[in-house]
Amino acid sequence: MAIGDIIVGVDIGTTKIATVVGEVNNFEQIETISSTSYKCSGLKKGKIINEEEISLSLAKTIKDVEDETNLKINSAYVTILGKYVTIVQNSITKEVRDKYSGISMRDVQNAIMQVKDIEIPERKTLVDIVPDKIVLDNGTTVRDPVGALSSSFTISAQIILADKDYVRQINSIFKKAGLEVDGIVPITLAERNLVLDKNELNDNVAIIDIGAENTDIGVFEGSSFVYTNSIPLGGENITNDIALVLNIAQEEADKLKRQYGLALKSYIDNDNDIILNTCKNENKNKIIKSSELIEIIEARIEEIFLIINKDLTNQGIKPRINNVILTGQGIVNISKSDIAGKISLNIPVKKSTGRLIGTTKPAYRTSYALVRYIASRPFTKTVSSSIDTKSNESFFKNLLERIKDFFYS
Repeated sequence: MAIGDIIVGVDIGTTKIATVVGEVNNFEQIETISSTSYKCSGLKKGKIINEEEISLSLAKTIKDVEDETNLKINSAYVTILGKYVTIVQNSITKEVRDKYSGISMRDVQNAIMQVKDIEIPERKTLVDIVPDKIVLDNGTTVRDPVGALSSSFTISAQIILADKDYVRQINSIFKKAGLEVDGIVPITLAERNLVLDKNELNDNVAIIDIGAENTDIGVFEGSSFVYTNSIPLGGENITNDIALVLNIAQEEADKLKRQYGLALKSYIDNDNDIILNTCKNENKNKIIKSSELIEIIEARIEEIFLIINKDLTNQGIKPRINNVILTGQGIVNISKSDIAGKISLNIPVKKSTGRLIGTTKPAYRTSYALVRYIASRPFTKTVSSSIDTKSNESFFKNLLERIKDFFYS
């Protein structure tokens, strides 16, 4: 990254579009200069059902940013659900152009461009390259090989492929909003450096992000991104269950979930009475016990974790996971959800305690994580989105390729 780079990150969620604009300051840290969101229901159960609505909501968030910052936004990065992503591990050994001068930045960049040369299935397209381990010819593993005296080096990377039709839809949405796509990044990959603490970054962990209608799963073995997926269940399903079972309005169901949010009935202190104000049957002000409400919440949370458990088991990666990190607006405010997860998964589960998790509001957390992820990409010349001043005077040069073999030239 370069000081002054301005990065625009967009997260398309089930209930809203959230956009964050960050600038790389003189200390090479991300400074948020604008964050905005707008309601949207164009995404349902992980599927784009209304491009027009998503595009309009996206355009509104961009307009708010432009009005606040006096910048003209021409492009942005965007997240993608794990269900549309395939991760391919690949590595190559690269001879150094001049071993007496040491490994150059050009050597590394050329290696990254070569490591992406894999056979891509017809319905997939390349969206990202994640450099992982770099090993010198003497067997030493280094984070940054530039300047090291070595005749060759081996680079391992994760090649991120995405569903081609979904990427077309994203591109269409952005085009309708007057934007180009800078890059597409899986949600949990973007969130890794935000939701994990220092020790967890080196561990074998699964990040589980439970949102409104989707739960995203990302598995990391140290720095290696090994698996991602998503399931079409989240916090809104809990609300819907409460409304359906108790025969009450959605608004009251959501209020009760927030007020009595508890994932396990066994942790109830006082099984007090709850008066239902919107009950639709003949008894308008029906009274129930809080344990009846918690049973509904517990059942849905258990189902979510059991589906996650089945997915990780079927992939054969569950035995390698040491810890599960729980995040997302659909679950973090429900007490004991981490314990419920541990019971279903039989793996230690904790809510995210990453040092940076509190640096931004929950509504913008994924967008902010995306901006941070892009800013931290190694071996890049620039990661800036295409930005102009409102006077149309060029502020940064347009990037020559929007999805640009992903950040390398």
